[in-house]
Amino acid sequence: MNADILARNNVKVFGHGKQPIVFAHGFGCDQDMWRHMVPYFEQDYRIVLFDYVGSGASQINYYSSDKYNSLNGYAEDVLDVMESLQMEDAIFVGHSVSGMIGMLASIRESKYFRRIVMLGASPRYVNDLPSYYGGFDRNEIDELLQMMQMNFIGWASYLAPIAMQNQDRGELSAELEKSFCSRDPHIARQFAEVTFLSDCRSELNAATTPTLILQCTDDSISPPEVGDYLHAQLKNSTLRHMKATGHYPHLSHPEETTQCIKDYLTIS
Repeated sequence: MNADILARNNVKVFGHGKQPIVFAHGFGCDQDMWRHMVPYFEQDYRIVLFDYVGSGASQINYYSSDKYNSLNGYAEDVLDVMESLQMEDAIFVGHSVSGMIGMLASIRESKYFRRIVMLGASPRYVNDLPSYYGGFDRNEIDELLQMMQMNFIGWASYLAPIAMQNQDRGELSAELEKSFCSRDPHIARQFAEVTFLSDCRSELNAATTPTLILQCTDDSISPPEVGDYLHAQLKNSTLRHMKATGHYPHLSHPEETTQCIKDYLTIS
Protein backbone atom coordinates (compact mmCIF):
# COMPACT_ATOMS: atom_id res chain seq x y z
CA MET A 1 0.00 0.00 0.00
CA ASN A 2 1.46 3.35 -1.10
CA ALA A 3 0.70 5.85 1.66
CA ASP A 4 1.83 8.79 -0.48
CA ILE A 5 -0.74 8.04 -3.17
CA LEU A 6 -3.51 7.49 -0.63
CA ALA A 7 -2.68 10.83 1.00
CA ARG A 8 -2.32 12.59 -2.36
CA ASN A 9 -5.85 11.67 -3.36
CA ASN A 10 -7.37 11.75 0.14
CA VAL A 11 -8.43 8.10 -0.23
CA LYS A 12 -10.98 6.69 2.23
CA VAL A 13 -11.69 2.95 2.47
CA PHE A 14 -14.49 1.49 4.57
CA GLY A 15 -17.44 -0.91 4.48
CA HIS A 16 -18.13 -4.48 5.57
CA GLY A 17 -18.05 -6.34 2.23
CA LYS A 18 -15.27 -7.72 0.07
CA GLN A 19 -16.41 -6.49 -3.36
CA PRO A 20 -14.68 -3.12 -3.97
CA ILE A 21 -16.78 -0.27 -5.32
CA VAL A 22 -15.10 3.03 -6.25
CA PHE A 23 -17.07 6.28 -6.36
CA ALA A 24 -15.41 8.95 -8.52
CA HIS A 25 -16.68 12.54 -8.42
CA GLY A 26 -17.13 14.90 -11.33
CA PHE A 27 -15.72 18.32 -12.19
CA GLY A 28 -15.99 20.95 -9.47
CA CYS A 29 -16.89 18.41 -6.79
CA ASP A 30 -15.27 16.04 -4.30
CA GLN A 31 -15.96 12.72 -2.59
CA ASP A 32 -18.47 14.30 -0.19
CA MET A 33 -20.96 14.40 -3.07
CA TRP A 34 -21.50 10.65 -2.57
CA ARG A 35 -22.50 10.92 1.11
CA HIS A 36 -26.19 10.23 0.48
CA MET A 37 -25.48 7.03 -1.44
CA VAL A 38 -22.59 5.28 0.27
CA PRO A 39 -24.62 4.19 3.32
CA TYR A 40 -26.70 1.99 1.02
CA PHE A 41 -23.56 0.12 -0.08
CA GLU A 42 -21.62 0.06 3.17
CA GLN A 43 -22.94 -3.27 4.43
CA ASP A 44 -22.15 -5.33 1.33
CA TYR A 45 -19.20 -3.57 -0.32
CA ARG A 46 -15.69 -2.30 0.29
CA ILE A 47 -16.19 1.38 -0.48
CA VAL A 48 -13.39 3.51 -1.89
CA LEU A 49 -13.70 7.30 -2.04
CA PHE A 50 -11.07 9.74 -3.27
CA ASP A 51 -10.51 13.29 -4.50
CA TYR A 52 -8.78 14.14 -7.75
CA VAL A 53 -5.67 16.26 -7.29
CA GLY A 54 -6.86 19.85 -7.07
CA SER A 55 -10.24 18.86 -5.62
CA GLY A 56 -11.51 18.37 -2.07
CA ALA A 57 -8.83 17.53 0.49
CA SER A 58 -6.32 16.20 -2.04
CA GLN A 59 -2.74 17.40 -1.77
CA ILE A 60 -2.63 20.31 -4.17
CA ASN A 61 1.17 20.38 -4.27
CA TYR A 62 0.97 17.31 -6.53
CA TYR A 63 -0.91 19.27 -9.17
CA SER A 64 0.91 19.55 -12.49
CA SER A 65 -0.61 21.53 -15.35
CA ASP A 66 1.26 19.29 -17.79
CA LYS A 67 0.06 16.01 -16.32
CA TYR A 68 -3.54 17.13 -15.90
CA ASN A 69 -3.78 18.72 -19.32
CA SER A 70 -5.75 15.68 -20.49
CA LEU A 71 -8.11 13.15 -18.94
CA ASN A 72 -5.31 10.58 -19.14
CA GLY A 73 -3.57 12.29 -16.21
CA TYR A 74 -6.65 11.71 -14.06
CA ALA A 75 -7.00 8.13 -15.34
CA GLU A 76 -3.40 7.52 -14.27
CA ASP A 77 -4.30 8.61 -10.74
CA VAL A 78 -7.27 6.22 -10.67
CA LEU A 79 -4.95 3.36 -11.60
CA ASP A 80 -2.43 4.49 -8.98
CA VAL A 81 -5.11 4.31 -6.29
CA MET A 82 -6.32 0.91 -7.43
CA GLU A 83 -2.82 -0.50 -7.60
CA SER A 84 -1.96 0.92 -4.18
CA LEU A 85 -5.03 -0.78 -2.67
CA GLN A 86 -4.26 -4.01 -4.55
CA MET A 87 -7.74 -3.83 -5.96
CA GLU A 88 -8.99 -6.01 -8.82
CA ASP A 89 -12.43 -6.53 -10.38
CA ALA A 90 -13.78 -3.32 -8.86
CA ILE A 91 -17.07 -1.66 -9.66
CA PHE A 92 -16.29 1.89 -10.75
CA VAL A 93 -19.06 4.48 -10.42
CA GLY A 94 -18.06 7.63 -12.29
CA HIS A 95 -20.10 10.82 -12.30
CA SER A 96 -19.92 13.06 -15.36
CA VAL A 97 -16.32 13.35 -16.60
CA SER A 98 -15.31 10.48 -14.30
CA GLY A 99 -17.30 8.15 -16.52
CA MET A 100 -14.76 8.78 -19.28
CA ILE A 101 -11.82 8.85 -16.87
CA GLY A 102 -12.82 5.41 -15.61
CA MET A 103 -13.26 4.13 -19.13
CA LEU A 104 -9.80 5.35 -20.17
CA ALA A 105 -8.30 3.70 -17.08
CA SER A 106 -10.10 0.44 -17.86
CA ILE A 107 -8.70 0.39 -21.40
CA ARG A 108 -5.18 0.66 -19.97
CA GLU A 109 -5.62 -1.87 -17.13
CA SER A 110 -8.80 -3.90 -17.51
CA LYS A 111 -7.94 -6.21 -14.60
CA TYR A 112 -8.95 -3.54 -12.11
CA PHE A 113 -12.48 -3.21 -13.47
CA ARG A 114 -15.40 -5.61 -13.20
CA ARG A 115 -18.16 -3.13 -14.05
CA ILE A 116 -18.37 0.58 -14.84
CA VAL A 117 -21.35 2.78 -14.02
CA MET A 118 -21.45 6.03 -15.99
CA LEU A 119 -23.66 8.61 -14.31
CA GLY A 120 -24.34 11.53 -16.66
CA ALA A 121 -21.19 10.83 -18.67
CA SER A 122 -20.33 12.25 -22.07
CA PRO A 123 -17.60 11.35 -24.56
CA ARG A 124 -17.84 14.78 -26.19
CA TYR A 125 -19.64 17.89 -24.92
CA VAL A 126 -19.21 19.94 -28.08
CA ASN A 127 -21.52 19.39 -31.03
CA ASP A 128 -20.03 17.85 -34.17
CA LEU A 129 -23.05 18.30 -36.39
CA PRO A 130 -24.70 16.73 -38.21
CA SER A 131 -23.32 13.39 -36.99
CA TYR A 132 -22.98 14.10 -33.27
CA TYR A 133 -24.94 16.18 -30.75
CA GLY A 134 -23.10 16.81 -27.48
CA GLY A 135 -25.27 19.63 -26.17
CA PHE A 136 -22.96 22.65 -26.59
CA ASP A 137 -21.69 24.73 -29.48
CA ARG A 138 -17.98 25.50 -29.29
CA ASN A 139 -18.63 29.20 -28.76
CA GLU A 140 -20.76 28.38 -25.69
CA ILE A 141 -17.88 26.45 -24.15
CA ASP A 142 -15.45 29.27 -24.98
CA GLU A 143 -17.77 31.80 -23.30
CA LEU A 144 -18.07 29.58 -20.23
CA LEU A 145 -14.29 29.30 -19.92
CA GLN A 146 -13.89 33.04 -20.42
CA MET A 147 -16.45 33.67 -17.68
CA MET A 148 -14.48 31.42 -15.32
CA GLN A 149 -11.36 33.46 -15.98
CA MET A 150 -13.00 36.87 -15.67
CA ASN A 151 -15.50 36.24 -12.86
CA PHE A 152 -15.08 32.88 -11.12
CA ILE A 153 -17.76 33.48 -8.49
CA GLY A 154 -20.20 34.73 -11.11
CA TRP A 155 -19.52 31.67 -13.24
CA ALA A 156 -20.31 29.36 -10.31
CA SER A 157 -23.58 31.11 -9.49
CA TYR A 158 -24.56 30.99 -13.17
CA LEU A 159 -23.76 27.34 -13.88
CA ALA A 160 -24.85 25.67 -10.63
CA PRO A 161 -28.65 26.03 -11.03
CA ILE A 162 -28.47 25.15 -14.74
CA ALA A 163 -26.59 21.93 -14.04
CA MET A 164 -28.55 20.98 -10.94
CA GLN A 165 -32.07 21.71 -12.21
CA ASN A 166 -34.58 20.85 -9.41
CA GLN A 167 -35.56 24.53 -9.15
CA ASP A 168 -37.86 23.79 -6.21
CA ARG A 169 -34.88 22.63 -4.14
CA GLY A 170 -32.63 25.66 -3.99
CA GLU A 171 -30.40 24.13 -1.33
CA LEU A 172 -29.03 21.72 -3.96
CA SER A 173 -27.91 24.51 -6.29
CA ALA A 174 -26.48 26.37 -3.30
CA GLU A 175 -24.40 23.33 -2.32
CA LEU A 176 -23.12 22.89 -5.86
CA GLU A 177 -22.25 26.58 -6.14
CA LYS A 178 -20.36 26.37 -2.86
CA SER A 179 -18.47 23.33 -4.12
CA PHE A 180 -17.53 25.13 -7.34
CA CYS A 181 -16.33 28.19 -5.41
CA SER A 182 -14.17 26.12 -3.05
CA ARG A 183 -11.86 25.07 -5.90
CA ASP A 184 -8.64 26.82 -6.82
CA PRO A 185 -9.75 29.04 -9.75
CA HIS A 186 -6.74 28.27 -11.96
CA ILE A 187 -6.95 24.51 -11.44
CA ALA A 188 -10.73 24.57 -11.85
CA ARG A 189 -10.46 26.40 -15.14
CA GLN A 190 -7.94 23.94 -16.54
CA PHE A 191 -10.04 20.99 -15.38
CA ALA A 192 -13.07 22.63 -17.02
CA GLU A 193 -11.20 23.13 -20.30
CA VAL A 194 -9.91 19.55 -20.26
CA THR A 195 -13.40 18.27 -19.47
CA PHE A 196 -15.54 20.29 -21.86
CA LEU A 197 -13.12 20.14 -24.80
CA SER A 198 -12.30 16.44 -24.42
CA ASP A 199 -13.22 13.98 -27.16
CA CYS A 200 -13.23 10.31 -26.17
CA ARG A 201 -15.34 9.05 -29.03
CA SER A 202 -12.45 7.28 -30.74
CA GLU A 203 -11.67 5.33 -27.54
CA LEU A 204 -15.18 3.93 -27.09
CA ASN A 205 -14.56 0.94 -29.36
CA ALA A 206 -11.54 -0.08 -27.25
CA ALA A 207 -13.57 -0.25 -24.04
CA THR A 208 -14.61 -3.79 -23.10
CA THR A 209 -15.69 -3.54 -19.45
CA PRO A 210 -19.48 -4.08 -19.06
CA THR A 211 -21.01 -0.66 -18.48
CA LEU A 212 -24.25 0.78 -17.14
CA ILE A 213 -25.16 4.17 -18.61
CA LEU A 214 -27.51 6.13 -16.36
CA GLN A 215 -29.26 8.91 -18.25
CA CYS A 216 -31.12 11.58 -16.30
CA THR A 217 -34.14 13.59 -17.38
CA ASP A 218 -33.52 17.25 -18.30
CA ASP A 219 -29.75 16.91 -18.01
CA SER A 220 -28.40 20.13 -19.53
CA ILE A 221 -24.79 18.87 -19.41
CA SER A 222 -25.29 15.38 -20.90
CA PRO A 223 -28.54 15.34 -22.90
CA PRO A 224 -30.35 12.10 -23.88
CA GLU A 225 -28.72 12.04 -27.32
CA VAL A 226 -25.38 11.54 -25.57
CA GLY A 227 -26.66 8.55 -23.60
CA ASP A 228 -28.03 7.00 -26.79
CA TYR A 229 -24.70 7.54 -28.54
CA LEU A 230 -22.74 5.97 -25.71
CA HIS A 231 -25.02 2.96 -25.67
CA ALA A 232 -24.68 2.50 -29.43
CA GLN A 233 -20.89 2.72 -29.32
CA LEU A 234 -19.96 0.91 -26.11
CA LYS A 235 -19.73 -2.86 -26.15
CA ASN A 236 -21.58 -4.68 -23.36
CA SER A 237 -23.44 -1.53 -22.33
CA THR A 238 -26.84 -1.13 -20.73
CA LEU A 239 -28.77 2.15 -20.95
CA ARG A 240 -31.25 3.09 -18.26
CA HIS A 241 -33.31 6.28 -18.31
CA MET A 242 -33.95 7.74 -14.88
CA LYS A 243 -36.83 9.80 -13.54
CA ALA A 244 -34.25 11.95 -11.72
CA THR A 245 -33.78 15.40 -13.22
CA GLY A 246 -30.58 17.36 -13.65
CA HIS A 247 -26.92 16.36 -13.75
CA TYR A 248 -26.43 15.37 -10.10
CA PRO A 249 -28.87 12.56 -9.26
CA HIS A 250 -26.60 11.23 -6.50
CA LEU A 251 -27.43 14.48 -4.67
CA SER A 252 -30.98 15.09 -5.82
CA HIS A 253 -32.25 11.50 -6.11
CA PRO A 254 -29.86 9.20 -4.22
CA GLU A 255 -32.44 6.45 -3.62
CA GLU A 256 -33.30 6.05 -7.31
CA THR A 257 -29.65 6.26 -8.33
CA THR A 258 -28.73 3.59 -5.78
CA GLN A 259 -31.55 1.31 -6.88
CA CYS A 260 -30.56 1.59 -10.55
CA ILE A 261 -27.00 0.58 -9.71
CA LYS A 262 -28.03 -2.27 -7.43
CA ASP A 263 -30.53 -3.61 -10.00
CA TYR A 264 -27.79 -3.67 -12.61
CA LEU A 265 -25.27 -5.35 -10.34
CA THR A 266 -27.84 -7.97 -9.33
CA ILE A 267 -28.68 -9.06 -12.86
CA SER A 268 -25.25 -8.62 -14.49
